[in-house]
Amino acid sequence: METTLTTQQIRLLPADAGALALLCGQLDENLKQVEKRLEVTIQYRGELFDISGESADHVAATKLLLENLYREALAKTDISPETIHLYLQESAIESLNKVKKGNAEQLVIKTRKAFIKPKGQNQQGYVKQIRKHDINFGIGPAGTGKTYLAVACAVEALEADRVERIMLVRPAVEAGEKLGFLPGDLSQKIDPYLRPLYDALYEMLGFELVDKLIEKNVIEIAPLAFMRGRTLNNSFIILDESQNTTREQMKMFLTRIGFGSTAVITGDTTQVDLPRGTSSGLAHAMHVLKGVNGISMTHFSSSDVVRHPLVQRIVEAYDRFDVEVEAEKKARNQARQDAEKTTGES
Repeated sequence: METTLTTQQIRLLPADAGALALLCGQLDENLKQVEKRLEVTIQYRGELFDISGESADHVAATKLLLENLYREALAKTDISPETIHLYLQESAIESLNKVKKGNAEQLVIKTRKAFIKPKGQNQQGYVKQIRKHDINFGIGPAGTGKTYLAVACAVEALEADRVERIMLVRPAVEAGEKLGFLPGDLSQKIDPYLRPLYDALYEMLGFELVDKLIEKNVIEIAPLAFMRGRTLNNSFIILDESQNTTREQMKMFLTRIGFGSTAVITGDTTQVDLPRGTSSGLAHAMHVLKGVNGISMTHFSSSDVVRHPLVQRIVEAYDRFDVEVEAEKKARNQARQDAEKTTGES
């Protein structure tokens, strides 16, 4: 049986040789990435692009994707594999009718060394919530940008003099919060746990400035256990890996927030490293604080993952596994209850 191909032609205007080069990538590597992911063929002559494929939905998604990417290219934004991946998520077949073609508003976080543009509706909404609310939760799997964007917002607030200092907090679960046996001063003891936050700061401020700000306590690093008894005013506080807090620790942290401060709590409820039988403070807070005025909660999913496409597939595979395990557990419990009922009746 002969396969029927669907073909669409689009003209990307205004024609701009530099933007077209950014869109296509070196040796057309960007177009090849799109072709591979959406199973289409793309041919072009100048600003005229021909898209063909077996699926009309995939062809339509490719058209929308190229139009969105070309707008980025016209703004002289580098079209990286990560950018393409994010737009691919937005152009996914199940979301075709939800993607806005205009997208006139471009949200940008400006720091000394970098301009960060949140990608996708969830990331943009997350940044807007952080700018609007005093306490914010970013909840979702690894690779969704929740911690990186929190650091970017903190740096932006510090440089704009909206806060006087940045506090980076993380529960050191792996060492049981008992860090005395590790060599060095306090920041060196918990360095391994805060490395992702350091990397983001270095990218946005530079190595020398970050080190100077740490020396002056403008940037302060502390394990969660050291927060007890403090009240933090005019600060931007980031609690990372918050799924590894206990209920008591989470309540303690949230009640440290003072006037003029912003707090961002990030975590992934599927990666809890607490001892067996200890409930996660993040999961508890999500339930207790739902709907509380002044607190925002942004939920990320596997479709927001901005790392290698395999990371998204890994997250989805684990989610499916957890669902299957939960279903099996419920089935076993039901079978046991039925057996006990039958025994009782007999």
